[in-house]
Amino acid sequence: MNVGVAHSEVNPNTRVMNSRGMWLTYVLGVGMLHIVLLSIPFFSVPLAWTLTNVIHNLGMYVFLHAVKGTPFETPDQGKARLLTHWEQLDYGVQFTSSRKFFTISPIILYFLASFYTKYDPTHFILNTASLLTVLIPKLPQLHGVRIFGINKY
Repeated sequence: MNVGVAHSEVNPNTRVMNSRGMWLTYVLGVGMLHIVLLSIPFFSVPLAWTLTNVIHNLGMYVFLHAVKGTPFETPDQGKARLLTHWEQLDYGVQFTSSRKFFTISPIILYFLASFYTKYDPTHFILNTASLLTVLIPKLPQLHGVRIFGINKY
């Protein structure tokens, strides 16, 4: 038991993606982003899908793989400050349901974007590059690895 701490988790950042309604909120947020992009008059449908995919993956990369630490005061002696949110997710246990969901969701969005852009080479390259930037850091082999020292501190 942690006396004087408002939560019972050692690091509440680890369980936030499993909280009730989080996945539904995530899907609705991506859907709303796409609807907003579709409502812009001079955006075509392929451009809206590509922008939805790229903006989603950019946001996912920043919030899950670039930002380190936790917004909560944790009694873990500063261990969480060196880990990204993805590395903290489910206490680092691989292949949990939330990790699978957040790995599969950009893949599904990529398939949708590729289909609705009719596999146009320009859109396809942008969507593929965007997908790889969020899938490669999710690999279990890269857990805690800092390539070229990027995001080391």
